[in-house]
Amino acid sequence: MSVLTALDALPRRRAPLHRPLLYFAAANAVLAVVAVVGMLVDDRVIAGSAAWFKPAKFAVSFVLYSLALAWLIALRPKASRLVWWMATVIVIAGTIEQVIIVGQVVRGLRSHFNTTTPLDTALWITMGVTIIVLFVATLVIGVQLAVTRIGDLAISWSIRLGVAITLAGLSLGQLMTRRDSGVEGIIGAHTVGAPDGTPGMPLTGWSTTDGDLRIPHFFGMHALQALPLLAALLVVLAPRVPLLRSLRVRLGLILTASGGYAATLALLTWQALRGQPLLHPDRATVTVAAAIVTGVVVGVMISVASATAVRKEVTV
Repeated sequence: MSVLTALDALPRRRAPLHRPLLYFAAANAVLAVVAVVGMLVDDRVIAGSAAWFKPAKFAVSFVLYSLALAWLIALRPKASRLVWWMATVIVIAGTIEQVIIVGQVVRGLRSHFNTTTPLDTALWITMGVTIIVLFVATLVIGVQLAVTRIGDLAISWSIRLGVAITLAGLSLGQLMTRRDSGVEGIIGAHTVGAPDGTPGMPLTGWSTTDGDLRIPHFFGMHALQALPLLAALLVVLAPRVPLLRSLRVRLGLILTASGGYAATLALLTWQALRGQPLLHPDRATVTVAAAIVTGVVVGVMISVASATAVRKEVTV
């Protein structure tokens, strides 16, 4: 089995790529570049971060999200008007959100949780509505993908579980709206244990001194890319790793990885809600993390052992 044969085993695109999602990804790629330049030339600070930092992060996230969704939709054996329109709704909702975020940066104000003026309140309510719409549209697409057989069982389950975990990650954003910011006119926060604006990690801006709900939100959202890519990688590696030629092994590894991903998402959420920074875990967090790693290792061993057992039975 050559690498080219392995690539042939990957699911083929069977429907047109969703052009609005591609255009949205391209627009956000341009915005990411503009935002990076903005961080270099604009020294303003909003809520403790460089003014253009938030548009840059959201742009990169939307690029990954849009491209992954466009690819997954195109793998369905038959085009669906419902899926097409739901994906278009995601583009519209995401565009509205990005316009508001950039507009508030231009004004020198924070976009999220801001209710200091009637205009800011209207913009924040609009963002809240777009987030709900985006969630519902993703849910509808997720259900459509879940009931569709795409590729082999390992790939199909990577998509199903990736969508499910992504929806969970999206829903975690609601935790931020319920936080007490301690600042008049600000009705939410992403930092737990201190006001927003604490020292942040390079690139991500996540708090290095307190809990940060953006971490599980981000981690959960991108299961949609991580798990299907892992499934594809296992197929590509199959020519060089004989065990991976077994569907039983690949399916076991995907189920194990998905369980580990979901457990890690729960751990990150628990850690953030306790006001604990990501890089400074306490003993309880380390213990749970070790249990998750152990569970994943055991799952991998069981997956490999099951294929070995089947092979021995066939040989006998």
